[in-house]
Amino acid sequence: MITIGVTGAVGRMGRRIIALAEEAGDLQVVAALEVAGHELLGQDAGLTAGVKKLNVAISEQPQVKPDVMIDFSLPASTEKWIDYCGENGIAMVIGTTGLSEAHQEKMRQAGHKTAVLWGANMSLGVNLLFKLVAEVAASLPDDYDMEIVEAHHRFKRDAPSGTALELARKMAQARGWPWPACLVHGREGKDALRQEKTIGMHAVRGGDIVGEHSVMFSALGETVSLGHRAHSRDTFVRGALQAARWLKGKQPGLYSMFDVLGL
Repeated sequence: MITIGVTGAVGRMGRRIIALAEEAGDLQVVAALEVAGHELLGQDAGLTAGVKKLNVAISEQPQVKPDVMIDFSLPASTEKWIDYCGENGIAMVIGTTGLSEAHQEKMRQAGHKTAVLWGANMSLGVNLLFKLVAEVAASLPDDYDMEIVEAHHRFKRDAPSGTALELARKMAQARGWPWPACLVHGREGKDALRQEKTIGMHAVRGGDIVGEHSVMFSALGETVSLGHRAHSRDTFVRGALQAARWLKGKQPGLYSMFDVLGL
């Protein structure tokens, strides 16, 4: 049995992590964490997530040390839990988006003390897409223009999505283009002609779209398209739970979903 802690335990992702972990059978939630002053502190995490009573109270700090902490929260909260897991030798799966370079440096530092896995997207399919877009970008000549369109629900705070940025980063690295200088965010005006050696980035926000990413490689005469559509947030949760299984017992270091998938 692998024990897990869940940060942001009453958020949309936190609740689903708790629910699907309970369904899995080989995972046990032993800590459900929320910010100080939250109105649901002290409530049972299982009942809050819509499953059976787990006898795990939502709390500010873990009462039991888990094997793996799973974090889908906000950057400020993630920073706190990176420090906590590093200091206490707890493996950590991070699915929070909108992290800065400073946050990523914190993850690298924590990786000297414990096993840390960060993914711009926890979906297994999206991580395969990361690999495919890099291969296509490396294989096609520079006159194949590269564009990314991402769409998410109206409540998403950061734009473009962390997934879209990671797609662009993989494509830029494959072609040896300067990052992030090669990015162009949207276009407008009377003189918005496409520039060479750039990656177009376009963010759409509306309704309850879970997550859609489309990548286009287009030249004179043909277009190659790759994409991914998430049907529900459970896609990301299942990927995070698979990452937690893989991460348990690993040596200190900074890992990715590529490691989980053997890519």
